[in-house]
Amino acid sequence: MLHVVHHPAYVSPATPGSHFRFDKYGLVMEALRESGADFLVVEPDPMPRDWIDAVHDPAYVDEVMTLNVPPEKARRIGFPVTERVMRRSLLSPGGTWAAAKLAKIHGYAANAAGGSHHALSDTGAGYCVFNDLAIAANRLVAEEDAERILILDLDVHQGDGTASLLAGRSDIFTLSIHAEKNFPVRKARSTLDIGLDDGTGDGEYLAVLSDILPRILDDFAPHLILYQAGVDPHEGDRLGRLALTDEGLDARDRFVMRQARRRGIPVASTMGGGYGDDRMAVARRHAACMIRMAQEM
Repeated sequence: MLHVVHHPAYVSPATPGSHFRFDKYGLVMEALRESGADFLVVEPDPMPRDWIDAVHDPAYVDEVMTLNVPPEKARRIGFPVTERVMRRSLLSPGGTWAAAKLAKIHGYAANAAGGSHHALSDTGAGYCVFNDLAIAANRLVAEEDAERILILDLDVHQGDGTASLLAGRSDIFTLSIHAEKNFPVRKARSTLDIGLDDGTGDGEYLAVLSDILPRILDDFAPHLILYQAGVDPHEGDRLGRLALTDEGLDARDRFVMRQARRRGIPVASTMGGGYGDDRMAVARRHAACMIRMAQEM
């Protein structure tokens, strides 16, 4: 059975002055229902502030919590931080942490949000307010749920915020495979970065993944994988520059899950990026990712 972490507050209308819409998170649940897949929904709690402060600058956390994010930071995020945005920004890292806890029990679980990998210490960026991947990973290690964690970021954009927030940690490995010429222009340094050329398709992408991932799993030997499973490497994505087909995304996700299962490593996925005018088509790609990961258990 697929275990999905979702909260109704993940869904929110576009904030004033922004075109970014949060309805994808509701459409993904609709896509899961229409698929006929067997899944169980678990609601997360907001991440306690102490764990957010452990990763982000408390002064920035104050700005978000009091709805006083300066205009220049709101522009960098891509939308103003309203009450509803603030609430979902607490729930999203709570959801990633909850998915990881479920994965430790069931082998795999999905947060139907999250993957906010551009958020930095003192500001959000790129539609990301708080970095749920870094927050959840730090808490999981601190509470001894996992001694070593691999953050596997296969979103089309480099996980610059995650790399910056976790730089120098020997217990958390950050791997980002992304389009080199895509956002962000200024890349951070992950534990390992693989920047791909524009137009990279299924064959070359899967060759890179199949070369790199097994070696990291064997050498670093993580006890948990947080998988940033963005579907924006898809050839039809509005903000991507790669050219994976539906079959390529399917092969990518199944390879990740099979490699993890072979080594007995639980996997928790976050949704990450996926953009296009046909929002239901994007939602179906996200839902398909969760379904096939669960099928590989």
